[in-house]
Amino acid sequence: MGPSPPPTFHIECPVVIGREAPLRTLEQALEGACAGHGQTVVLAGEAGIGKSRLVAEAKSRAHSRQMLILQGQCYEPDRVLPYAPLLDLLRVRFTARPAADIAHDLGPAAHELVKLLPELANRLPDLTPTPALNPEQEKRHLFQALMEFFARLAARMPLLVILEDLHWSDDTSLEFLLHWARRIPSQPILLLTTYRNDEANPSLSHFLADLDRARLASELVLGRLTMEEVDAMIRAIFDQRRPVRTEFLQPIYALTEGNPFFVEEVLKSLVAAGEIFHTQRGWDRKPMGELHIPRSIQDAVQRRLAHVSPTARELLVLAAVAGRRFDFALLQELTQRNKEDLLERLKEGVAARLIVEGPADEFAFRHALTQEAVYAGLLMWERRRLHRIVGETLERLHADSLDAHIGDLAYHFYQAQAWEKALGYAARAGERARAMYAPRVAIEQFTRALKAAEHLSLPAPVQLYWARGQAYETIGDFERAQADYEAALHMAQAVNDRQAEWQTLIALGFLWASRDYIKTGDYFGQALNLARALGDPAVLGHSLNRLGNWHMNAEQPTEALRYHQEALEMFTALGDERGIAETLDLLGMTSYIGGAPIQGAAYYQRAVELFRQLGDRQGLAASLPMWVMRGRVYETDTCFPELPLPGAVDKVETALQIAREIDYRSGEAYILAGCAQYFGIHGDYGRGLAWGQAALEIAEDIQHHQWLIFAHFSLGALHLDLLALPAARQHLEQALTLAQALNSRIWVSITSGYLASVIIAQKELAQAEALLAAVLHPDTPAQTIGQRLCWCASAERALAGGDPALALHILEQKLAYTANRSEGQVIPRLSRLRGEALVGLGRRAEAEAELRAGCEGAFLLEMRPMLWRIQVSLGRLYRTQRRYEQAEEAFSAARALIHELATTVADETLRDQFRRNAIAMIPAASPRRALKKEYGGLTEREREVAALIAQGKSNHEIAQALFLADRTVATHVGNILAKLGFTSRTQIAAWALEKGLAKPTHG
Repeated sequence: MGPSPPPTFHIECPVVIGREAPLRTLEQALEGACAGHGQTVVLAGEAGIGKSRLVAEAKSRAHSRQMLILQGQCYEPDRVLPYAPLLDLLRVRFTARPAADIAHDLGPAAHELVKLLPELANRLPDLTPTPALNPEQEKRHLFQALMEFFARLAARMPLLVILEDLHWSDDTSLEFLLHWARRIPSQPILLLTTYRNDEANPSLSHFLADLDRARLASELVLGRLTMEEVDAMIRAIFDQRRPVRTEFLQPIYALTEGNPFFVEEVLKSLVAAGEIFHTQRGWDRKPMGELHIPRSIQDAVQRRLAHVSPTARELLVLAAVAGRRFDFALLQELTQRNKEDLLERLKEGVAARLIVEGPADEFAFRHALTQEAVYAGLLMWERRRLHRIVGETLERLHADSLDAHIGDLAYHFYQAQAWEKALGYAARAGERARAMYAPRVAIEQFTRALKAAEHLSLPAPVQLYWARGQAYETIGDFERAQADYEAALHMAQAVNDRQAEWQTLIALGFLWASRDYIKTGDYFGQALNLARALGDPAVLGHSLNRLGNWHMNAEQPTEALRYHQEALEMFTALGDERGIAETLDLLGMTSYIGGAPIQGAAYYQRAVELFRQLGDRQGLAASLPMWVMRGRVYETDTCFPELPLPGAVDKVETALQIAREIDYRSGEAYILAGCAQYFGIHGDYGRGLAWGQAALEIAEDIQHHQWLIFAHFSLGALHLDLLALPAARQHLEQALTLAQALNSRIWVSITSGYLASVIIAQKELAQAEALLAAVLHPDTPAQTIGQRLCWCASAERALAGGDPALALHILEQKLAYTANRSEGQVIPRLSRLRGEALVGLGRRAEAEAELRAGCEGAFLLEMRPMLWRIQVSLGRLYRTQRRYEQAEEAFSAARALIHELATTVADETLRDQFRRNAIAMIPAASPRRALKKEYGGLTEREREVAALIAQGKSNHEIAQALFLADRTVATHVGNILAKLGFTSRTQIAAWALEKGLAKPTHG
């Protein structure tokens, strides 16, 4: 038992989750009531769905508007008590109020309403009830008195009237509410009612139909929360920043099905049992075990069971053993009852709101918790007996199609402790789940099979441990996967099963790639030696691929390619399409890392096609985004054709959806981290930051160290691009520390290159030089992405230190950038660095050509963040040449891009910081020239745009004529209007004609 929760802690969500649309409707209704436009709103939903929580939120917002709030409640016995919710409302209002206030509230209606509340006569002795009338007349008078009472209060201040649980209301109250709802629209009143839509009686249904027919009310039906919303709810309750671990969230969601009250009750029971406990560091929990049914829910179900006959109760107990869902044929076989009798008993369960009818002769318990509560009433020996009966019945009913029911058979025979059958069925069910990309189900079934083998005193098959380990690895559970793989390895070695030994060595090497590449290399080396001894070409091919990938991470791309090419030849000779696809995927990554992105993209394209043909969803999820991204590392890119950004986004979102559907958590983190920096390259900072943070949270959750590095790297690069240098440095320092612990040389060099750029931007040149010296030596090539990033940073260091000659030497000798340029390739970042180095050496014509080429490349690739930086460099060059108009044009384009990019940042502080810091990099406005004075300060390009406007051309036509983007033309038009003080294009056209910039057009 862990420490107790804090004494003041309550299991209640402090915020409203997943109800944005209903809250907006309520907010509008409150505003309308305050403005004198009354409305009736009906909140509907099952018990516990959150109706009362929304009512409380409405009361809070009404209170802030100084509205008067009246509230009444219906209770189950009130169905036969006329005016019950209204009486409750009036009594709450008048209790403990002075007699004078009561008289003032009631006004002339007091003489009628005293008939509803006789106790008022004692407090208002001068009050004389009106004479008694016949029942129908009496009702009409009471209706009128009630409406006058509410109108009298609303005349003083806007009124919120709340009546809850109308499913228990009497008929007279419903009749009054319908009558009153017709008057409310002309008064400052909001009538807010609630009811359980799964318990609506005929009178209530008729009332709701009348409201709907006359369009007198807005009905808000509350649905169950999604798993993501339950995650947010649990995080809010426990004040937790990170997402809830999946193995904790999924069982709670499966049991509660997104019902907020059930979620709170289950969490309350876990805290009470010490399963969740509070420590000095915050909330913690024990490993997830069997969930206990909260007492409140257990009691509610037992009360409903008491309303059905003993025969129906027995049937429901048997159904609870069968599962949440059960079909009529199974029940009939189990009970041997005739159809009519069985239907009558099931109708009792429906009437008691314990079960619901589904499609195709299927029934289901209303909630998973309902089924669990019924099941919990059985003794252990009863459960075992009934599970065996259900299992054997399923075998008889589905003898010709057992595979379709394999999971149910495994479950029932395991619960029955029929170990031999449990072992066989659970092993088959686990394999089926694994093939269907359901790793958590596979884990559950393999665990049953292993426990069954233990009860039978049989040695467990090696394959069971290996398969369960693979499922654990898929969901990101390193420790359990390691334990299973090591158990499989020891068993394989003990029985001299060399094939299983090889398989497990490969699995362990792959697993350790997320933690330690030294161990990874050791396992893969052992596997390769064993594969050569086995003499199986397919086994050898897989071993070569794994060791090749290890060499890639060791920053040895040439050796990696050699291994992968040898594997590809083997798989091609064997006609092994899956082996070919996996090898192409690895060749793609190795080519990207090794500086051959065009070849890498071709490999990935072939891999994607093969994975799609094979139906390999995990392979497709991993390859598809890598093909789309073309191996880009933030800001270091080659210029070659790629998918337009919208198409790319669609494809990576498809990959992400696949990863989520198959519970491939490490793959999800991989995709998110990779795409985060890809979005940043194109200036979609909002999505980049969101995806990078999501990748970080998943990687932290599953403790995948390699993807932690990737996520921190991507976030660091994004923050560097946003000029948020402290945050960028923090992320990149964490990435470098993790990379060093992982023993991955490629990640060390990649993160060092970017961290050095941050430190240089912070003007700590000596520290940057020391960092680069740890990874670069004079003979270090510039082959891999990491090496190129480090040499780029070294060139930046030389420029910042006032040594443009050294910077140019690094760019032209180490990075061989002049050779790339001669082949027509443009790398925008290198163009910018080379252009600035040439400026520093006084070679201005060459510098201008280089920077213009960089601008063109960045524009074609939609690399807007790099484009504005090159525009600033180009503008500075123009200023040194006294080409002020062109300089101002470049600076204006940069400013427009900066403002445009800033709008994608959701965080206001980060957005303002970026805009401020980026604008500060642009020199102050250049001196006005005589020509600009003559033309109102317009630049040469702005004058060209004005002339084309005078010719009647649209922004799109101007963009085509001047080879500009539509948004750039729009910026120019805005600048022209601002500088000339105009408000329309017509004024611009007239001005351009007046200045002789354009000739009149004649149609």
